[in-house]
This record gives sequence, structure tokens and C-alpha cells, in this order.
Amino acid sequence: MAGAFGFKGCQKIRGPQIRSLLEAKDFFLFDCDGVIWHGEKAITGAAKVVNALIRQGKNVVFVTNNCTRPRENYVHKFCRLGFTDVMLEQIFSSSYCSALYLRDVVKVRGHVFVMGCDGLRRELLEAGIPCVEEADDPDATIYNCALAPDVKAVLVGHDDKLTFLKLAKASCYLRDPDCLFLATDNDPWHPLSGGRILPGSGSLTAALEVASGRKATVIGKPSRFMFECISSQFRGVDPAQCLMVGDRLEVDMLFGSNCGLDTMLTLTGVSQIEEAQEYRNSDLSTNHSLVPDYVVDTIADFLPAFEELEEQSN
Repeated sequence: MAGAFGFKGCQKIRGPQIRSLLEAKDFFLFDCDGVIWHGEKAITGAAKVVNALIRQGKNVVFVTNNCTRPRENYVHKFCRLGFTDVMLEQIFSSSYCSALYLRDVVKVRGHVFVMGCDGLRRELLEAGIPCVEEADDPDATIYNCALAPDVKAVLVGHDDKLTFLKLAKASCYLRDPDCLFLATDNDPWHPLSGGRILPGSGSLTAALEVASGRKATVIGKPSRFMFECISSQFRGVDPAQCLMVGDRLEVDMLFGSNCGLDTMLTLTGVSQIEEAQEYRNSDLSTNHSLVPDYVVDTIADFLPAFEELEEQSN
């Protein structure tokens, strides 16, 4: 952990410490769910923080493993929740980055079989990547269904309409060693209200890994590829000038660590400070990559620091 201001990892900061951090960093990466909003409700003060950073000339991007909607829909959601200065090019979702990986990195030549929502397919199609059309008879089984002849990649994302037939088809396509096996992300689950959880893309990927005997290449956090996408579209991105703000230790903090970024945990989402302290005190060195440099209760804790900076400039 970088600890750029002499703080030990996992220490809560506020006031002057946050102000110093805001002055030192040029590039802010935010997770969305649990950091910026909960569902259709913005976290109190989050819109003011994001809008103020943008208006101060800071670079702000959003890195989300949520692959269920195309970027255009995210722009509408940001605007609807009061984030009026957010533009399309600031949004990096695991679905968008998956499309970039298929188009620009591996340059896939053929169809992609998608286990995922319509939003993921839309992102691929907008990048010019053809997807296998799902048009099976309702009574079709893996014994008698048609298999597309030109599948060069299987991409797994969140799929709330997953069927056994989809899983079986994907397993068949992956029998071909030249067929790529990709996953938008490996998030195991997502919290819902009332203590319920929603299985994430990682749980579907795990099932297919067992069925196929292969390991998926993960595109989203904590993989470095998302940061490489950002670096390719924003000039002069220096990891030392970046701050990654997220709510999951095993995803957001590890992503920041993998990319050489300072990290901040906000306590409005999944992970809590006690878990971070356990990782910090662990004898396993690999657990130390899950420890944030800084901790805040909410990104609204940035607001007093903005007020102090404005007073200094007046």
C-alpha cells in the first residue's frame, strides 16, 4: 500500500487528510454500486462530490463490474440521479471492456456465444461483434438442439435467464481449444434488500469452469485490463496520481493494488473496516493486497474538504 501521506493501511481519514489527498490526486476511479448509489437511490452527497471533482478539472471515471446495461443507459441513470456532469466516455463497465477485448485485443473472427443479459449483447453488437442468436424451440434439449458452427468465444456475464441448455451449449463450444473462454467479472454475489443476495457472474463462470474443465479469462475488476482500457483512452494516466474508490475488498481494493493505485474503501457497501483490519493483520502476504490505503464512512466525507479548498481560493 502506498500510504502517500504517512498513514498506515486501513486508517480512517477525514478533514485535512482528505483535502491533502484531493490536492495530490489527478485521477479518481469510482465503483458505482455501494459507492455512488444503491439501486435507484444515489448515496447522499455522492452527486455533489462527483460534480465538484469534475468541475475542479479532475479526471473522473467509473469502473463497474455490472454488465447488465450498456453505457448509454448508465449516462441516463447518472443524469437521473443528479450526476449532471458525467459523460459516456467516463464509464467503463465490464461489458464495454469485454467488447474492447474481443474487438481490439484478440480480434475475434467469428461469433460469440453469450451467457448474459441483453445489455451485454448490445455492447458487443455496438462494437461490431456478432453474437449467436438464441432461437431454440421451447422443448429443445442439448441432445437435439442446433449448435452454431462458427463460435470463436464464450462470454459469461450476469444472466437472470440462465437455463441448463445455455450452460450445456457453452460447455460444448468450449470443447474446441481454440474457442476463447471469457468472463465479464468474477463477482460471486450482490446484496439485495432484506438480507437476500443475487448470485453474480462469478457463480455462473464457476459452473462453466467445472463443466468445461477450463479457466476463464476475467475482463473486469480485479483484472488489470479495465485500467488498460482507461489508459488507452485518457492520455498520461499515471498510477501514482490515481485513487481507486470502492466498497469491496476482494474486487475494488485488489484491482487498485494490481494496477499500482492508491485505494480507498467506503463503508456504504459490502465490505466493512473489520474485514480490512483482519486482512491487514493476516500472516498471508497475498491478503495485504486486499487492504485499502484509506477508509471513509462515505464519499460524502469529501464535502468538507471541498468547502475548505473553495475558501482558500476565495
